[in-house]
Amino acid sequence: MLVLGLLPTLALSAAVTFPHGTAVIRTTGPTVQVRVEIAETPAQRQQGLSGRRALAPGSGMAFLWRSEVRGRFWMKDTSVPLSIAFWNKSGRILRIFDMAPCRRDPCRIYDPKVAFRGALEVNRGAFERWRVRPGALVTIRR
Repeated sequence: MLVLGLLPTLALSAAVTFPHGTAVIRTTGPTVQVRVEIAETPAQRQQGLSGRRALAPGSGMAFLWRSEVRGRFWMKDTSVPLSIAFWNKSGRILRIFDMAPCRRDPCRIYDPKVAFRGALEVNRGAFERWRVRPGALVTIRR
């Protein structure tokens, strides 16, 4: 997953590594815990889940920024169908999209059209199965 509109073009290497943590999502129903890789540097955010062939159930990638940003995501070179949730500085989910894999340009661009502090990508349909909706609260534990 590549974040557009936020990053300069970077030469990526296979050496990009990600710290791990847990995304805790408080819903009106049960609390959901997702094992996540954390993307918080420009290189990590640009690499995202690009090149992955699978994503384990109950896992995902959390994209984090120190302040609210506006930006767009795309699925270039990502073969796993994903859902993405964007949250604000309070951790409240603002938007959720389902995204389709894209191997060739032009790839669809996913723009939440709001400022956000973080984004969580999971297997497509997982938010719906977990009953996670806009308004739920996200906390990232390292």
